Amino acid sequence: MTIQKQRITILGSTGSVGVSTLDVIARHPERFEVFALSAALQVDLMLAQCRHFKPRYAVMVSEPHARLLAEKIKENNLPVQVLSAESALEMIASHELVDTVMAAIVGAAGLRPCMAAARSGKRLLLANKEALVVGGDVFMQAVRAGGAQLLPIDSEHSAIFQSLPEDPATWPQRVEKIILTASGGPFRTREPGSLRQVTPDEACAHPNWVMGRKISVDSATMMNKALEVIEAKYLFGLTPAQIEVVIHPQSIIHSMVQYRDTSVVAQLGTPDMRVPIAYGLAWPDRISSGAKALDFKSMTSMTFELPDDLRFPGLPLAWEVLNAPVGSTAVLNAANEVAVAAFLDKRIRFDHIHHVNHATLSAVAVSEVNDFESLLAIDAQARIVASRIAKNLEL
Repeated sequence: MTIQKQRITILGSTGSVGVSTLDVIARHPERFEVFALSAALQVDLMLAQCRHFKPRYAVMVSEPHARLLAEKIKENNLPVQVLSAESALEMIASHELVDTVMAAIVGAAGLRPCMAAARSGKRLLLANKEALVVGGDVFMQAVRAGGAQLLPIDSEHSAIFQSLPEDPATWPQRVEKIILTASGGPFRTREPGSLRQVTPDEACAHPNWVMGRKISVDSATMMNKALEVIEAKYLFGLTPAQIEVVIHPQSIIHSMVQYRDTSVVAQLGTPDMRVPIAYGLAWPDRISSGAKALDFKSMTSMTFELPDDLRFPGLPLAWEVLNAPVGSTAVLNAANEVAVAAFLDKRIRFDHIHHVNHATLSAVAVSEVNDFESLLAIDAQARIVASRIAKNLEL
């Protein structure tokens, strides 16, 4: 049987998820075709991707980087049209010829193209958790209205999706809770009082996963897990009380579902993002991901422990904002993006990240919002407040 190729747009193709997605696609040229790629700053890597996959469009966020890429594309005589600006991201995410969109832009910057893909009914592979953290019910309404198919790519949410019953209508009657696993990052056993001395390079040295710098810092603070709790609430229609987090340092079990009868269904695998990416691309089929299989003969143990609020004070903020007015999750996400950027620039200490997040939540008053533009306005306001707070903490 001949399989019609999926035409794919990758938002954030030069990041770790984007590179892994292209690796999976390259293994299955009979199934997938790259329609468009986007990136922020990495011109040379984008050029190499254009040489290999020959997309119709390549989008660079900034005009100068787009001009530089266009020159190189012309020199290499490649059939690729180079675009820039946010509107170009929305265009390649919603183009009528696109079947699937991999949303791998880090942060709230990926929200608009994700909304465009949702409204136009694409298969949306969501690696950008901020779209749901900021967008919440507004984003899910766009998914339903557009007839889009939303598949999670975060390893934890993909694991939950794989462990749930096929029919979502049965989830409320059958599911007791979900349990998100966390590695604990590089500071799982570090003395909490010493975290003020952490450097950006230390925070980015994740013991299990290869990720970008922002996500690596989020893993070190466990704010990444806080954002995943929020994402899980909207993805799976659960109450905040039905979501738990447990530290599992080996990163073998990627998450679990506990059913009403106390049975627990878990998804296991090596810590390689190509596994959930391949699952999302081929769903409901299964295809080769290129990842190594688990070797149970060499596994010595799997351990679990509860998160320490002294070491990871940002994690409880997830439940706090989920029980606060709609829009509070957008405030937390915006504050965290500002704080992490300031830390990576060595302007504030590692332990200041939580201070910025907590203080911004206290300073920004949120009333109920029900539309996309209002959420963006709250996001912008929170960034201004968080920037001011971070400025006052600068070293």
